Amino acid sequence: MTDDPIRLATARVGDLSAVMRVMDAAFDPAFGEAWSAAQLLTLFALPSARVRLAWDGERPCGFSAARIAGPESELLLLAVDPAERGKGIGARLLNDWQSWAKEQGADDYFLEMRADNNAIHLYEREGFSECGRRPAYYRGGDNVVRDAITMRRSK
Repeated sequence: MTDDPIRLATARVGDLSAVMRVMDAAFDPAFGEAWSAAQLLTLFALPSARVRLAWDGERPCGFSAARIAGPESELLLLAVDPAERGKGIGARLLNDWQSWAKEQGADDYFLEMRADNNAIHLYEREGFSECGRRPAYYRGGDNVVRDAITMRRSK
């Protein structure tokens, strides 16, 4: 038994507003990384995709969105409410994604992120390393253009 109040659950269409609450809190519009509700909704229809929510009691505090493509899996989004950061929720969601992907037959794991995102430290700790870069990929509300880094971890 654990004292950790955080539980992970697969999100359903009815959980879209909970996912969007975390998205709105976690992604600064200045960076242009957040997805719209319509974009997220498309994931619920894909059998190769999964959205997971982290809950602290009845309050959503984080989520991940990922998909499988043959032997590869891509983490599309990972977000933790800023008020909940530093509690290991991001690492739990990251490990949960990789466990699910492995069960689905994946042995290569990819993600893409803004080059100046502090989450890089989490990904590097978990064995990811940069394998590519997209110059001037993110165009945010602050009119600054930022590179995207592609990261990979193999089984």
